[in-house]
Amino acid sequence: MATRIIGTGRGLPEKVVTNDDLSKFMETSDEWIASRTGIRERRLATTETTAGMAAEASKKALAMAGMNPEELDLIIVGTITNDYVTPSCACEVQSMIGATNAMAFDVNAACTGFMVALNTAHVYMLSGKYKNALVIGAETLSKIMDWNDRSTCVLFGDGAGAAVLSFDKNENGSRGLISYTQGADGASGMQLAGQNRTNNNPFVSTSKELKYVSMDGQEVYKFAVSKVPASILQVLEEADMKVEDISYFILHQANIRIIQSVAKRLKVDVDKFPISLDHCGNVSAASVPILLDEVNEKGLLKKGDKIVVAGFGGGLTWSAGIIEW
Repeated sequence: MATRIIGTGRGLPEKVVTNDDLSKFMETSDEWIASRTGIRERRLATTETTAGMAAEASKKALAMAGMNPEELDLIIVGTITNDYVTPSCACEVQSMIGATNAMAFDVNAACTGFMVALNTAHVYMLSGKYKNALVIGAETLSKIMDWNDRSTCVLFGDGAGAAVLSFDKNENGSRGLISYTQGADGASGMQLAGQNRTNNNPFVSTSKELKYVSMDGQEVYKFAVSKVPASILQVLEEADMKVEDISYFILHQANIRIIQSVAKRLKVDVDKFPISLDHCGNVSAASVPILLDEVNEKGLLKKGDKIVVAGFGGGLTWSAGIIEW
């Protein structure tokens, strides 16, 4: 039996914002941003919503999979920027695409959100009650950024990516999701944080000042360059594989230096690490499925290819998995 990805899709805002565009209203430059992060531009939502982009990505993934929305049993969205506290983004997507038979809910694992959604769907499907699932990473990060803080706001973008999963008896010979790991370090969570609105009942006095994302960049970098290769090696060992068996490493797109460091530590050619951060920036939970769809759309994934997918970020959280295409 296998949990296979049979369709991918992405939904991005229309507005492209370059580093030069940002330099017009803050003290920064294309050279400063690109040399430190690898980011040249990002997409920022103007009229788009988190659920709207998620629905767009989902429709494309369903079309690739040749599946009707009514066939879905489960929808899980990884996001920290839902449009509403309730209903969930997943329930909004369910309505938008007409997936009337699907259970729908969100997970919050920040930049690891898509991976946690994927792993959760896999476990649900192993129960035998769910056959088809839609997993999504979707973010409108621009609404929780302090646009006067160049150390954070220049890093992030908006968008969504989706994957359709099908659970079968291995009829096509693919093993699908072979192994995965995930974990959290809540004690270090404040290294990358964004406070929600504070209590507002009649018995407390609270500030109406908006809160934005804050990040200890050096600590998050140290966390990523140690935890990501360690988690990848763990799933490789569990799958009885070596790095040489992997065709591509689809990593969360946080910073080009992190990706280069992971490649160096694994002793793998950096060409096996495709990127989307140069034109999408860091899209948190959406970055892995957006990149996966880009690689898939280019026809780079062949039947039988083994790929590593990995996310890491706020929480602090991390996850890695191996998928046979």
